Amino acid sequence: MSGIVIPLRGGTGAPSQVGFEREELMRILDLYGRMVAAGHWRDYAMQLGRDAAVFAAFRRAAEHPEYRIEKRPALRNRQGMWALVGEGGHVLRRGHDLPPVLAPIERRLMKLIAD
Repeated sequence: MSGIVIPLRGGTGAPSQVGFEREELMRILDLYGRMVAAGHWRDYAMQLGRDAAVFAAFRRAAEHPEYRIEKRPALRNRQGMWALVGEGGHVLRRGHDLPPVLAPIERRLMKLIAD
């Protein structure tokens, strides 16, 4: 049996699950923490699937998420792999980089702090 290499993944090399990289998750969790400190968000959920990784932020635990931050690598070469989705399910912002996609929430946070 020595000398035989058994691959742990399928031979395609494509990941079986999409996830957030450390820097991406740190940026998202930093924004989440600031929104919690401002008293606006109270809970979050993450879903890591074959096609997308989704971070959902909730005002209260038992409702639909106020925002979903989605990472879809299959859309990288088209309109961008990042999307900010509103509570009604409509895409508010889409892009190739995370910071511009998070900008509407950042602006809202500035208004929450100023009030």
